[in-house]
Amino acid sequence: MSFFEHLEALRWHIIRTALFILVFAIVAFIYFKKFFFDGIILAPTRVDFWTYRMMCHMGNGLHSVFSFINPDDFCVRAFKFHLINTEMAGQFTLQLNTSIMIGLIMGIPYLLFELWRFIRPALHEKERKAASGFVFYASFLFFLGVSFGYYIVTPLSVRFFATYDVSDTITNMFDVDNYISSITWLTLLAGIVFQLPMVAYILSSLTVVTASFMRRTRRYATVLILMLAAVITPSPDALTMLVVAAPLFLLYEFSIMVAAFVERRRAKREKAEGLT
Repeated sequence: MSFFEHLEALRWHIIRTALFILVFAIVAFIYFKKFFFDGIILAPTRVDFWTYRMMCHMGNGLHSVFSFINPDDFCVRAFKFHLINTEMAGQFTLQLNTSIMIGLIMGIPYLLFELWRFIRPALHEKERKAASGFVFYASFLFFLGVSFGYYIVTPLSVRFFATYDVSDTITNMFDVDNYISSITWLTLLAGIVFQLPMVAYILSSLTVVTASFMRRTRRYATVLILMLAAVITPSPDALTMLVVAAPLFLLYEFSIMVAAFVERRRAKREKAEGLT
C-alpha cells in the first residue's frame, strides 16, 4: 500500500471508532442520566460511598490493634460543601460533555481493537501471535487504572478538599463543572498510567529497554513515580500520595517481570532457530 492508501485505511478506522463512541454517548445521554450522575459521578460526594465505608472499617480495625490510632481520623461523617451550577445552560452542557466522556471511556476497547486492526498487517506471523492479546490486556489495564482512580484517588482527593477549611465561617461551594473535570482527569490519567506494563512489553519486544536496565534505573523510577503521584493527587498530604504511589511501584516491578519474560522468550526462539 502507498502512503495515501495507508492514510485512507487509517481514516476509516478513525471513523468507525468515532461512530462507536458516539453511539455509547447517545445511549448514555438518553437513557442513563440518573444512573451515571447520581450513581457514579456524584457518588464520591456522599459519606456512604464504598471507599469511605472501607476507610472507616480500616480505622476501627487499626484501633483494635493500635489503641493510639483514632478511628475517627479515617471515618467521613459529613461533607461541608455544595455543588453549584453558575450558567443557564450549564447542566445541559454538563450532561452532553459527560456523555461524550462516558462514550470515550466505554469505547476504549473498540478503539484499541481498531488500532490493532490497523497495525496487524505490518507484523510478521510470529509478531502477530506474540501480540494477539494486546486488546484484552490493554483494555484490562485501562479499566483497572480507571477503577483505581475512581475508588481510591478521587475519594481521597474529595475527602481532603471537602473537609479542609481555614475558618468555620467559610462555606465551600464547588462548581460542578470543575468537580467533574477533576474526577475525569484523575480517572483517565490513572487508566493511562496503568498501561506501563504494555509499554514495557512493546519496548522490550523492540529491544529498546531490558529488564536489567529497568532494575538499574529503579531508584530514578522511584523518584519519577513519586513525582507522578504528586501530580495525579491534587491533595498535598503525604498519605494520599503514598497510597497512589504504592500500585505504581507494583506496576513498575510487574513491568520488569514482563520485560524479563519477553527476553526469555526471544532467547528461546533464537536458540530454536539456531538449532534448525
